[in-house]
Amino acid sequence: MFGMNAAVARIRKALEDRQRIRIVTDYDVDGTTSSLILQNTLALLGGRDLVDYHIPDRFDEGYGFSARAASRAVADGVGLVLTADIGVRDHASVTTAAAGGTDVIICDHHLPEGAGVPEDAHTVLCPPQAACSYPNPALAACGVSLKLAQALLVDHPKAARILRSMLKVAAIGTVADVVDLATPENRAIVALGLGELSRGPHAPGLQALLEVAGLGAGPLQASDLGFRLGPRINAAGRLSDASAVVELFSCRDPTEARRRAAQLDLLNRQRQGIQRRLVKTCIAGLSEPTPGFVVAWGPEAEGWHRGVVGIVAAKVRDHCHRPVAVVAVSGDEAKGSVRSVPGIHAVRALDAAGDLLDRYGGHPAAAGFSVATDKLPALAERLAGWVDAGVETEALVPELVLDAACSPSELNRTTLDELERIGPFGKGNPAPLLTLSGVRTARPGPLGTGHLRFEVDGLDCVWWRGADHEAALATGPVDLVGRLELNRWKGRERLRFTVEDGRKAQG
Repeated sequence: MFGMNAAVARIRKALEDRQRIRIVTDYDVDGTTSSLILQNTLALLGGRDLVDYHIPDRFDEGYGFSARAASRAVADGVGLVLTADIGVRDHASVTTAAAGGTDVIICDHHLPEGAGVPEDAHTVLCPPQAACSYPNPALAACGVSLKLAQALLVDHPKAARILRSMLKVAAIGTVADVVDLATPENRAIVALGLGELSRGPHAPGLQALLEVAGLGAGPLQASDLGFRLGPRINAAGRLSDASAVVELFSCRDPTEARRRAAQLDLLNRQRQGIQRRLVKTCIAGLSEPTPGFVVAWGPEAEGWHRGVVGIVAAKVRDHCHRPVAVVAVSGDEAKGSVRSVPGIHAVRALDAAGDLLDRYGGHPAAAGFSVATDKLPALAERLAGWVDAGVETEALVPELVLDAACSPSELNRTTLDELERIGPFGKGNPAPLLTLSGVRTARPGPLGTGHLRFEVDGLDCVWWRGADHEAALATGPVDLVGRLELNRWKGRERLRFTVEDGRKAQG
Protein backbone atom coordinates (compact mmCIF):
# COMPACT_ATOMS: atom_id res chain seq x y z
CA MET A 1 0.00 0.00 0.00
CA PHE A 2 1.34 3.42 -0.92
CA GLY A 3 2.80 5.11 2.16
CA MET A 4 2.96 1.96 4.28
CA ASN A 5 6.76 1.86 4.61
CA ALA A 6 6.85 5.52 5.60
CA ALA A 7 4.04 5.04 8.12
CA VAL A 8 5.74 2.06 9.75
CA ALA A 9 9.07 3.88 9.95
CA ARG A 10 7.51 6.98 11.53
CA ILE A 11 5.56 4.97 14.11
CA ARG A 12 8.62 2.92 15.04
CA LYS A 13 10.60 6.15 15.49
CA ALA A 14 7.87 7.58 17.73
CA LEU A 15 8.02 4.45 19.89
CA GLU A 16 11.82 4.47 20.03
CA ASP A 17 11.96 8.18 20.92
CA ARG A 18 9.13 7.79 23.49
CA GLN A 19 6.96 10.39 21.78
CA ARG A 20 3.32 10.80 22.72
CA ILE A 21 0.97 9.24 20.17
CA ARG A 22 -2.73 10.07 19.85
CA ILE A 23 -5.26 8.05 17.86
CA VAL A 24 -8.14 10.18 16.55
CA THR A 25 -11.03 8.40 14.82
CA ASP A 26 -14.63 8.79 13.76
CA TYR A 27 -17.46 7.99 16.19
CA ASP A 28 -19.08 5.22 14.11
CA VAL A 29 -18.34 1.48 14.04
CA ASP A 30 -15.59 1.83 11.44
CA GLY A 31 -13.90 4.52 13.52
CA THR A 32 -14.19 2.80 16.89
CA THR A 33 -12.99 -0.57 15.57
CA SER A 34 -10.06 1.23 13.91
CA SER A 35 -9.19 2.84 17.24
CA LEU A 36 -9.21 -0.55 18.97
CA ILE A 37 -6.95 -2.11 16.33
CA LEU A 38 -4.42 0.73 16.42
CA GLN A 39 -4.41 1.04 20.22
CA ASN A 40 -3.79 -2.66 20.72
CA THR A 41 -1.09 -2.76 18.05
CA LEU A 42 0.90 0.08 19.62
CA ALA A 43 0.46 -1.42 23.08
CA LEU A 44 1.92 -4.71 21.84
CA LEU A 45 4.91 -2.80 20.50
CA GLY A 46 5.64 -1.28 23.90
CA GLY A 47 3.72 1.96 23.54
CA ARG A 48 0.92 1.41 26.06
CA ASP A 49 2.06 4.33 28.25
CA LEU A 50 2.63 6.59 25.21
CA VAL A 51 -0.74 6.20 23.50
CA ASP A 52 -4.06 7.87 24.14
CA TYR A 53 -7.12 8.28 21.95
CA HIS A 54 -9.73 10.85 21.04
CA ILE A 55 -13.14 10.31 19.45
CA PRO A 56 -14.95 13.54 18.52
CA ASP A 57 -18.31 14.29 20.05
CA ARG A 58 -20.87 14.28 17.23
CA PHE A 59 -22.84 17.16 18.76
CA ASP A 60 -20.07 19.36 20.10
CA GLU A 61 -17.06 18.85 17.82
CA GLY A 62 -18.68 17.33 14.76
CA TYR A 63 -17.35 14.99 12.11
CA GLY A 64 -13.72 14.75 11.10
CA PHE A 65 -10.25 15.66 12.37
CA SER A 66 -11.22 19.07 13.66
CA ALA A 67 -9.11 22.17 14.09
CA ARG A 68 -9.83 21.85 17.81
CA ALA A 69 -8.44 18.30 17.92
CA ALA A 70 -5.35 19.36 15.96
CA SER A 71 -4.66 22.34 18.23
CA ARG A 72 -5.20 20.23 21.34
CA ALA A 73 -2.68 17.64 20.11
CA VAL A 74 -0.09 20.38 19.62
CA ALA A 75 -0.82 21.91 23.04
CA ASP A 76 -0.55 18.49 24.70
CA GLY A 77 2.87 17.85 23.20
CA VAL A 78 1.72 14.96 21.03
CA GLY A 79 4.45 14.03 18.58
CA LEU A 80 2.34 11.85 16.28
CA VAL A 81 -1.37 11.68 15.51
CA LEU A 82 -2.88 8.65 13.79
CA THR A 83 -6.30 9.34 12.30
CA ALA A 84 -8.64 6.62 11.10
CA ASP A 85 -11.88 6.96 9.13
CA ILE A 86 -11.26 10.72 9.11
CA GLY A 87 -8.47 13.03 8.04
CA VAL A 88 -8.17 12.69 4.30
CA ARG A 89 -10.48 15.68 3.74
CA ASP A 90 -9.33 17.70 6.76
CA HIS A 91 -6.53 19.62 5.03
CA ALA A 92 -6.62 22.71 7.27
CA SER A 93 -6.51 20.69 10.50
CA VAL A 94 -3.59 18.60 9.26
CA THR A 95 -1.74 21.80 8.40
CA THR A 96 -2.47 23.17 11.90
CA ALA A 97 -1.00 20.06 13.51
CA ALA A 98 2.06 19.99 11.24
CA ALA A 99 2.77 23.69 11.82
CA GLY A 100 2.75 23.00 15.57
CA GLY A 101 5.25 20.17 15.26
CA THR A 102 2.80 17.25 15.37
CA ASP A 103 3.09 14.75 12.51
CA VAL A 104 -0.13 13.21 11.17
CA ILE A 105 -0.54 9.75 9.64
CA ILE A 106 -3.95 9.25 8.02
CA CYS A 107 -5.76 5.90 7.65
CA ASP A 108 -8.87 6.66 5.64
CA HIS A 109 -11.04 5.69 2.69
CA HIS A 110 -13.30 8.74 2.26
CA LEU A 111 -11.54 10.33 -0.71
CA PRO A 112 -13.92 11.98 -3.20
CA GLU A 113 -13.29 11.27 -6.86
CA GLY A 114 -10.55 13.56 -8.19
CA ALA A 115 -9.69 15.01 -4.77
CA GLY A 116 -6.18 15.21 -3.35
CA VAL A 117 -4.92 14.21 0.07
CA PRO A 118 -3.58 16.70 2.67
CA GLU A 119 -0.13 17.81 1.52
CA ASP A 120 1.04 18.49 5.07
CA ALA A 121 0.30 14.98 6.32
CA HIS A 122 3.37 12.95 7.12
CA THR A 123 1.83 9.90 5.43
CA VAL A 124 -1.56 9.05 3.96
CA LEU A 125 -2.76 5.44 3.84
CA CYS A 126 -5.81 5.63 1.59
CA PRO A 127 -6.17 3.08 -1.21
CA PRO A 128 -8.39 5.32 -3.44
CA GLN A 129 -5.70 8.02 -3.72
CA ALA A 130 -4.18 8.43 -7.17
CA ALA A 131 -0.67 7.41 -6.09
CA CYS A 132 -1.81 4.09 -4.63
CA SER A 133 -1.98 0.89 -6.66
CA TYR A 134 -3.20 -1.31 -3.82
CA PRO A 135 -5.53 -3.90 -5.38
CA ASN A 136 -8.41 -3.31 -2.95
CA PRO A 137 -9.51 0.34 -3.02
CA ALA A 138 -12.72 -0.62 -1.18
CA LEU A 139 -11.12 -1.29 2.22
CA ALA A 140 -12.94 0.24 5.18
CA ALA A 141 -10.82 2.36 7.49
CA CYS A 142 -10.68 -0.56 9.92
CA GLY A 143 -9.29 -2.60 7.02
CA VAL A 144 -6.60 0.02 6.38
CA SER A 145 -5.84 0.02 10.13
CA LEU A 146 -5.61 -3.78 10.04
CA LYS A 147 -3.08 -3.63 7.19
CA LEU A 148 -1.02 -1.11 9.17
CA ALA A 149 -1.17 -3.44 12.18
CA GLN A 150 -0.08 -6.33 9.97
CA ALA A 151 2.92 -4.35 8.73
CA LEU A 152 3.91 -3.20 12.22
CA LEU A 153 3.62 -6.68 13.71
CA VAL A 154 5.38 -8.54 10.89
CA ASP A 155 8.25 -9.61 13.20
CA HIS A 156 6.14 -10.19 16.31
CA PRO A 157 6.35 -13.83 17.48
CA LYS A 158 2.58 -14.02 18.03
CA ALA A 159 1.57 -12.01 14.96
CA ALA A 160 -0.69 -14.67 13.44
CA ARG A 161 -2.72 -15.15 16.63
CA ILE A 162 -2.93 -11.40 17.26
CA LEU A 163 -4.16 -10.67 13.75
CA ARG A 164 -6.79 -13.41 14.00
CA SER A 165 -8.12 -11.68 17.09
CA MET A 166 -8.08 -8.28 15.37
CA LEU A 167 -10.06 -9.74 12.48
CA LYS A 168 -13.04 -9.97 14.84
CA VAL A 169 -13.42 -6.21 15.14
CA ALA A 170 -12.26 -5.60 11.55
CA ALA A 171 -15.09 -7.82 10.32
CA ILE A 172 -17.64 -5.91 12.42
CA GLY A 173 -16.41 -2.57 11.10
CA THR A 174 -16.26 -3.75 7.49
CA VAL A 175 -19.85 -5.02 7.48
CA ALA A 176 -21.28 -2.13 9.51
CA ASP A 177 -19.64 0.47 7.26
CA VAL A 178 -21.30 -1.17 4.21
CA VAL A 179 -18.17 -1.35 2.06
CA ASP A 180 -18.03 -3.52 -1.03
CA LEU A 181 -17.97 -7.26 -0.28
CA ALA A 182 -17.37 -8.11 -3.93
CA THR A 183 -13.62 -7.58 -3.36
CA PRO A 184 -11.75 -10.74 -2.33
CA GLU A 185 -9.91 -9.09 0.56
CA ASN A 186 -13.01 -7.59 2.14
CA ARG A 187 -14.74 -10.95 1.80
CA ALA A 188 -11.73 -12.60 3.44
CA ILE A 189 -11.70 -10.11 6.33
CA VAL A 190 -15.38 -10.76 7.01
CA ALA A 191 -15.25 -14.55 6.50
CA LEU A 192 -12.18 -15.01 8.68
CA GLY A 193 -13.50 -12.58 11.28
CA LEU A 194 -16.83 -14.44 11.43
CA GLY A 195 -14.93 -17.66 11.98
CA GLU A 196 -13.04 -16.17 14.93
CA LEU A 197 -16.21 -14.60 16.35
CA SER A 198 -18.03 -17.93 16.09
CA ARG A 199 -15.25 -19.91 17.74
CA GLY A 200 -14.14 -17.72 20.62
CA PRO A 201 -12.99 -17.37 23.31
CA HIS A 202 -13.43 -13.62 23.59
CA ALA A 203 -12.34 -10.86 25.92
CA PRO A 204 -15.03 -9.96 28.49
CA GLY A 205 -16.15 -6.81 26.65
CA LEU A 206 -16.77 -8.51 23.32
CA GLN A 207 -18.36 -11.51 25.03
CA ALA A 208 -20.77 -9.24 26.90
CA LEU A 209 -21.70 -7.41 23.70
CA LEU A 210 -22.39 -10.70 21.92
CA GLU A 211 -24.59 -11.87 24.78
CA VAL A 212 -26.63 -8.68 25.04
CA ALA A 213 -27.20 -8.91 21.28
CA GLY A 214 -28.52 -12.46 21.64
CA LEU A 215 -25.43 -13.98 20.01
CA GLY A 216 -23.92 -15.81 22.93
CA ALA A 217 -23.61 -19.17 21.15
CA GLY A 218 -23.48 -20.63 17.66
CA PRO A 219 -21.89 -19.54 14.38
CA LEU A 220 -22.40 -15.94 13.31
CA GLN A 221 -23.42 -14.52 9.93
CA ALA A 222 -22.55 -11.20 8.33
CA SER A 223 -26.12 -10.06 8.99
CA ASP A 224 -25.49 -10.48 12.73
CA LEU A 225 -22.66 -7.97 12.49
CA GLY A 226 -24.71 -5.51 10.47
CA PHE A 227 -28.02 -5.73 12.33
CA ARG A 228 -27.15 -6.77 15.89
CA LEU A 229 -23.61 -5.78 16.82
CA GLY A 230 -23.18 -2.74 14.55
CA PRO A 231 -26.28 -0.84 15.73
CA ARG A 232 -25.39 -1.29 19.40
CA ILE A 233 -21.87 0.02 18.80
CA ASN A 234 -23.16 2.90 16.68
CA ALA A 235 -25.75 3.87 19.28
CA ALA A 236 -23.06 5.27 21.57
CA GLY A 237 -21.87 7.77 18.97
CA ARG A 238 -25.40 8.59 17.84
CA LEU A 239 -26.87 9.41 21.25
CA SER A 240 -23.97 9.73 23.68
CA ASP A 241 -20.18 9.26 23.69
CA ALA A 242 -18.52 6.72 21.38
CA SER A 243 -15.69 6.32 23.88
CA ALA A 244 -18.05 3.95 25.70
CA VAL A 245 -17.35 1.41 22.95
CA VAL A 246 -13.59 1.53 23.49
CA GLU A 247 -14.11 1.31 27.26
CA LEU A 248 -16.33 -1.76 26.82
CA PHE A 249 -13.88 -3.61 24.57
CA SER A 250 -10.99 -2.71 26.88
CA CYS A 251 -12.81 -3.91 30.00
CA ARG A 252 -11.33 -7.02 31.61
CA ASP A 253 -13.85 -7.50 34.42
CA PRO A 254 -16.82 -9.65 33.25
CA THR A 255 -19.31 -8.03 35.64
CA GLU A 256 -18.33 -4.51 34.61
CA ALA A 257 -18.32 -5.57 30.95
CA ARG A 258 -21.90 -6.81 31.23
CA ARG A 259 -22.92 -3.49 32.80
CA ARG A 260 -21.29 -1.51 30.00
CA ALA A 261 -22.81 -3.74 27.31
CA ALA A 262 -26.23 -3.27 28.88
CA GLN A 263 -25.74 0.50 28.63
CA LEU A 264 -25.07 0.20 24.90
CA ASP A 265 -28.12 -2.00 24.52
CA LEU A 266 -30.24 0.61 26.32
CA LEU A 267 -28.89 3.38 24.08
CA ASN A 268 -29.76 1.27 21.05
CA ARG A 269 -33.33 0.78 22.24
CA GLN A 270 -33.61 4.52 22.79
CA ARG A 271 -32.24 5.10 19.30
CA GLN A 272 -34.83 2.72 17.86
CA GLY A 273 -37.67 4.59 19.54
CA ILE A 274 -36.47 7.98 18.30
CA GLN A 275 -35.95 6.54 14.82
CA ARG A 276 -39.42 4.98 14.62
CA ARG A 277 -41.15 8.20 15.63
CA LEU A 278 -39.15 10.30 13.19
CA VAL A 279 -39.63 7.89 10.27
CA LYS A 280 -43.37 7.95 10.88
CA THR A 281 -43.35 11.76 10.94
CA CYS A 282 -41.34 12.02 7.72
CA ILE A 283 -43.48 9.54 5.81
CA ALA A 284 -46.68 11.21 6.99
CA GLY A 285 -45.33 14.51 5.69
CA LEU A 286 -44.61 13.30 2.15
CA SER A 287 -46.51 15.30 -0.44
CA GLU A 288 -48.29 13.97 -3.51
CA PRO A 289 -46.77 13.68 -5.98
CA THR A 290 -43.56 12.87 -4.14
CA PRO A 291 -40.76 15.21 -5.28
CA GLY A 292 -37.74 13.78 -7.02
CA PHE A 293 -35.60 14.63 -3.99
CA VAL A 294 -37.25 14.59 -0.57
CA VAL A 295 -36.02 17.06 2.04
CA ALA A 296 -37.60 16.90 5.51
CA TRP A 297 -36.60 18.95 8.53
CA GLY A 298 -37.62 19.84 12.04
CA PRO A 299 -36.24 21.16 15.34
CA GLU A 300 -33.98 19.00 17.48
CA ALA A 301 -36.04 20.06 20.48
CA GLU A 302 -39.03 18.23 18.97
CA GLY A 303 -37.30 14.92 18.35
CA TRP A 304 -35.38 15.56 15.12
CA HIS A 305 -32.28 14.07 16.67
CA ARG A 306 -29.05 14.79 14.83
CA GLY A 307 -27.67 11.37 15.72
CA VAL A 308 -30.38 9.44 13.84
CA VAL A 309 -31.13 11.59 10.77
CA GLY A 310 -28.98 9.36 8.55
CA ILE A 311 -30.75 6.11 9.36
CA VAL A 312 -34.12 7.87 9.20
CA ALA A 313 -33.22 9.14 5.71
CA ALA A 314 -32.41 5.56 4.69
CA LYS A 315 -35.78 4.27 5.92
CA VAL A 316 -37.71 7.05 4.16
CA ARG A 317 -35.69 6.43 0.98
CA ASP A 318 -36.64 2.77 1.10
CA HIS A 319 -40.30 3.77 1.47
CA CYS A 320 -40.51 6.18 -1.46
CA HIS A 321 -37.46 5.24 -3.60
CA ARG A 322 -36.24 8.81 -3.79
CA PRO A 323 -33.02 10.41 -2.57
CA VAL A 324 -33.85 11.75 0.87
CA ALA A 325 -32.31 14.36 3.14
CA VAL A 326 -33.41 14.51 6.76
CA VAL A 327 -32.30 17.62 8.61
CA ALA A 328 -32.07 18.46 12.32
CA VAL A 329 -32.53 22.17 13.03
CA SER A 330 -30.91 23.91 15.98
CA GLY A 331 -31.60 27.63 15.94
CA ASP A 332 -30.04 29.28 12.90
CA GLU A 333 -28.02 26.16 12.00
CA ALA A 334 -29.12 22.85 10.53
CA LYS A 335 -27.31 19.58 9.87
CA GLY A 336 -28.61 16.95 7.47
CA SER A 337 -27.88 13.50 6.09
CA VAL A 338 -28.64 12.27 2.59
CA ARG A 339 -29.33 8.69 1.54
CA SER A 340 -29.71 8.18 -2.18
CA VAL A 341 -30.86 5.52 -4.63
CA PRO A 342 -28.82 3.76 -7.34
CA GLY A 343 -28.15 6.06 -10.27
CA ILE A 344 -28.40 9.32 -8.31
CA HIS A 345 -25.08 10.53 -6.87
CA ALA A 346 -25.69 12.13 -3.47
CA VAL A 347 -22.65 14.43 -3.57
CA ARG A 348 -23.30 15.59 -7.12
CA ALA A 349 -26.81 16.50 -6.08
CA LEU A 350 -25.38 18.59 -3.26
CA ASP A 351 -22.90 20.12 -5.72
CA ALA A 352 -25.91 21.61 -7.48
CA ALA A 353 -26.79 23.40 -4.25
CA GLY A 354 -23.24 24.05 -3.08
CA ASP A 355 -23.73 27.82 -2.90
CA LEU A 356 -26.48 27.30 -0.30
CA LEU A 357 -24.47 24.97 1.94
CA ASP A 358 -21.86 25.77 4.57
CA ARG A 359 -20.17 22.37 4.26
CA TYR A 360 -20.89 19.02 2.65
CA GLY A 361 -19.32 15.76 1.52
CA GLY A 362 -19.82 12.03 1.29
CA HIS A 363 -20.27 9.15 -1.15
CA PRO A 364 -22.56 8.37 -4.10
CA ALA A 365 -25.08 6.72 -1.76
CA ALA A 366 -24.69 8.84 1.39
CA ALA A 367 -23.66 12.36 2.27
CA GLY A 368 -23.88 14.95 5.00
CA PHE A 369 -24.14 18.72 5.04
CA SER A 370 -24.62 21.79 7.18
CA VAL A 371 -26.78 24.71 6.11
CA ALA A 372 -28.33 27.88 7.49
CA THR A 373 -31.89 27.16 8.63
CA ASP A 374 -33.42 29.92 6.53
CA LYS A 375 -31.99 28.34 3.37
CA LEU A 376 -33.75 24.99 3.81
CA PRO A 377 -36.76 25.81 1.57
CA ALA A 378 -34.42 26.93 -1.20
CA LEU A 379 -32.31 23.81 -0.72
CA ALA A 380 -35.35 21.54 -1.06
CA GLU A 381 -36.41 23.34 -4.23
CA ARG A 382 -32.92 23.22 -5.73
CA LEU A 383 -32.41 19.50 -5.08
CA ALA A 384 -35.83 18.52 -6.42
CA GLY A 385 -35.21 20.65 -9.52
CA TRP A 386 -31.83 19.03 -10.08
CA VAL A 387 -33.42 15.57 -10.11
CA ASP A 388 -36.27 16.69 -12.36
CA ALA A 389 -33.89 18.26 -14.87
CA GLY A 390 -31.11 15.72 -15.01
CA VAL A 391 -32.24 12.29 -13.80
CA GLU A 392 -33.94 9.66 -15.94
CA THR A 393 -37.37 8.64 -14.68
CA GLU A 394 -36.26 5.00 -14.50
CA ALA A 395 -33.88 5.86 -11.64
CA LEU A 396 -36.91 6.67 -9.48
CA VAL A 397 -38.56 3.29 -10.09
CA PRO A 398 -37.53 0.58 -7.60
CA GLU A 399 -36.08 -2.56 -9.13
CA LEU A 400 -35.78 -6.08 -7.75
CA VAL A 401 -33.33 -8.42 -9.46
CA LEU A 402 -34.51 -11.98 -8.82
CA ASP A 403 -31.91 -14.75 -8.63
CA ALA A 404 -33.93 -17.96 -8.54
CA ALA A 405 -37.45 -19.40 -8.47
CA CYS A 406 -38.08 -21.98 -5.74
CA SER A 407 -40.76 -24.16 -4.26
CA PRO A 408 -41.35 -24.09 -0.49
CA SER A 409 -39.96 -27.63 -0.19
CA GLU A 410 -36.60 -26.43 -1.53
CA LEU A 411 -36.23 -23.85 1.23
CA ASN A 412 -34.45 -26.14 3.65
CA ARG A 413 -31.18 -26.26 5.58
CA THR A 414 -29.33 -27.99 2.74
CA THR A 415 -30.24 -25.19 0.34
CA LEU A 416 -29.21 -22.57 2.90
CA ASP A 417 -25.84 -24.25 3.46
CA GLU A 418 -25.21 -24.28 -0.29
CA LEU A 419 -26.19 -20.62 -0.64
CA GLU A 420 -23.95 -19.58 2.23
CA ARG A 421 -20.94 -20.93 0.37
CA ILE A 422 -21.08 -17.80 -1.80
CA GLY A 423 -21.21 -15.54 1.27
CA PRO A 424 -20.46 -13.50 3.27
CA PHE A 425 -23.27 -11.32 2.01
CA GLY A 426 -23.47 -7.56 1.98
CA LYS A 427 -22.95 -4.64 -0.36
CA GLY A 428 -21.67 -5.89 -3.72
CA ASN A 429 -22.56 -9.46 -2.85
CA PRO A 430 -26.18 -9.51 -1.66
CA ALA A 431 -27.82 -12.69 -0.45
CA PRO A 432 -29.70 -14.37 -3.33
CA LEU A 433 -33.22 -13.07 -3.85
CA LEU A 434 -35.65 -15.99 -4.23
CA THR A 435 -39.23 -16.16 -5.47
CA LEU A 436 -42.11 -18.31 -4.27
CA SER A 437 -45.04 -18.31 -6.69
CA GLY A 438 -48.67 -19.11 -5.96
CA VAL A 439 -48.20 -20.04 -2.32
CA ARG A 440 -50.74 -19.84 0.49
CA THR A 441 -49.87 -18.43 3.87
CA ALA A 442 -50.94 -19.56 7.33
CA ARG A 443 -51.42 -17.69 10.59
CA PRO A 444 -50.45 -14.18 9.46
CA GLY A 445 -50.20 -11.82 12.40
CA PRO A 446 -48.33 -8.80 13.76
CA LEU A 447 -44.73 -9.02 14.94
CA GLY A 448 -43.62 -6.10 17.06
CA THR A 449 -44.47 -2.67 15.70
CA GLY A 450 -45.36 -2.61 12.01
CA HIS A 451 -43.98 -6.04 11.10
CA LEU A 452 -45.68 -9.24 9.97
CA ARG A 453 -45.10 -12.91 10.70
CA PHE A 454 -46.68 -15.91 8.96
CA GLU A 455 -45.92 -19.39 7.62
CA VAL A 456 -45.66 -21.01 4.19
CA ASP A 457 -45.83 -24.82 4.34
CA GLY A 458 -44.52 -24.73 7.91
CA LEU A 459 -41.63 -22.36 7.08
CA ASP A 460 -41.39 -19.26 9.27
CA CYS A 461 -41.71 -16.04 7.28
CA VAL A 462 -41.21 -12.45 8.39
CA TRP A 463 -41.98 -9.25 6.49
CA TRP A 464 -40.36 -6.24 8.11
CA ARG A 465 -42.61 -3.19 7.85
CA GLY A 466 -45.14 -5.45 6.15
CA ALA A 467 -48.04 -5.23 8.62
CA ASP A 468 -50.25 -3.48 6.05
CA HIS A 469 -50.27 -6.67 3.94
CA GLU A 470 -51.80 -8.97 6.58
CA ALA A 471 -55.29 -9.03 5.04
CA ALA A 472 -53.98 -9.65 1.51
CA LEU A 473 -51.86 -12.59 2.65
CA ALA A 474 -54.83 -14.21 4.34
CA THR A 475 -57.17 -14.15 1.32
CA GLY A 476 -55.51 -16.17 -1.40
CA PRO A 477 -52.40 -17.39 -3.20
CA VAL A 478 -49.55 -14.90 -3.40
CA ASP A 479 -46.16 -14.50 -5.04
CA LEU A 480 -43.39 -13.67 -2.57
CA VAL A 481 -39.83 -12.45 -3.00
CA GLY A 482 -37.30 -12.81 -0.21
CA ARG A 483 -34.14 -14.31 1.22
CA LEU A 484 -33.56 -17.59 3.06
CA GLU A 485 -31.86 -17.08 6.42
CA LEU A 486 -31.12 -18.80 9.70
CA ASN A 487 -32.61 -16.91 12.59
CA ARG A 488 -30.40 -17.27 15.67
CA TRP A 489 -31.43 -15.92 19.03
CA LYS A 490 -30.01 -16.85 22.42
CA GLY A 491 -28.65 -20.19 21.23
CA ARG A 492 -31.74 -21.24 19.27
CA GLU A 493 -31.80 -21.61 15.49
CA ARG A 494 -34.72 -21.63 13.09
CA LEU A 495 -34.93 -21.38 9.32
CA ARG A 496 -36.67 -18.22 8.14
CA PHE A 497 -37.76 -16.64 4.86
CA THR A 498 -37.46 -12.85 5.04
CA VAL A 499 -39.89 -11.28 2.57
CA GLU A 500 -38.91 -8.16 0.65
CA ASP A 501 -41.95 -7.87 -1.62
CA GLY A 502 -45.14 -9.68 -2.57
CA ARG A 503 -48.27 -9.52 -4.66
CA LYS A 504 -51.43 -11.43 -5.43
CA ALA A 505 -50.72 -14.45 -7.59
CA GLN A 506 -51.75 -13.97 -11.21
CA GLY A 507 -54.13 -16.41 -12.91
